[in-house]
Amino acid sequence: MPHPDMLPNVTHRLVPSSAGRIHLAEQGSGPLVLLVHGFPESWYSWRRQLPALAAAGYRAVAVDVRGYGRSSRPEAVEAYRAVELVADNVAVVEALGETSAVIVGHDWGATIAAHSALLRPDVFRAVGLLSVPYTPPGGPRPSEVFAGMGGEEEFYVPYFQEPGRAEREIEPDVRGWLAGFYAALSADTMPAPGAPDPHFVTPGKTLRDRFPAGRLPSWLSEADLDAYAAEFERTGLTGALNRYRCMDRDWEDLQSFAGAPVTQPSLFLGGALDASTTWLADAIEAYPTTLPGLRGSHLLEGCGHWIQQERPDEVNHHLTTWLAGLPD
Repeated sequence: MPHPDMLPNVTHRLVPSSAGRIHLAEQGSGPLVLLVHGFPESWYSWRRQLPALAAAGYRAVAVDVRGYGRSSRPEAVEAYRAVELVADNVAVVEALGETSAVIVGHDWGATIAAHSALLRPDVFRAVGLLSVPYTPPGGPRPSEVFAGMGGEEEFYVPYFQEPGRAEREIEPDVRGWLAGFYAALSADTMPAPGAPDPHFVTPGKTLRDRFPAGRLPSWLSEADLDAYAAEFERTGLTGALNRYRCMDRDWEDLQSFAGAPVTQPSLFLGGALDASTTWLADAIEAYPTTLPGLRGSHLLEGCGHWIQQERPDEVNHHLTTWLAGLPD
């Protein structure tokens, strides 16, 4: 791939939001499709979707979520609450001169997309979720759930939630850490069944101790890794990790939406080898209740977590087919 700023026909701009500014990459014209990335990525994770959506007649816009890349990075942890990220997405739609959009998210971006559709159905007319199934707000407090996982081992979410802790592991070698993390959750490089699970930390150890080493997944070139690493080397990881540190605050903020379905037309795409889909199989089974507007749910066999990068052609096919069938 060429340098991220040199991708053909992709326009970059900064637009105002309550965070300060949101950076976006845009290609094509037509109905707006807003693409929201997850952790630890950037707008660049949609590099294979921007041209495909543009070719299909859409205005494809991939953002850097606040805290990432060239978007603003507020200092306060509470600035990364779901309600703030929803407001950023609305601000992007308005700054682009539009009144509505289809929103598609991957990983944390899927949760942000679902919350955007839930809180602002007047703006987001349809929602696509990649890798992380929709689970309605409510239920037990997240920190209590995560604290009970793993037995003597520690689940990665509480590990990420402790301010400064993951930063101390990642920031001395951002590129190496990212390479290991991407490999750990990719179908062709993830640890074999029965090997220590990279989602958990051994007491006294780091998350990285369980990452595979020495081989990049097939979807990730050295240049792609450079693109991701360069951004995080410049920004640090705190803005990205603050999303994890707001989970209890989101639980409080969204109490009035406890159990609420997302009713707009929706799509779910997951990797059959992704822990996000296997652990949350019950959430997928609940879709008739939680996503009553669901128009497609597809598990891609032999695919890991980074679905739109591992399987761009399949994802693009499902996205464009779904988009073509949406009401105007």
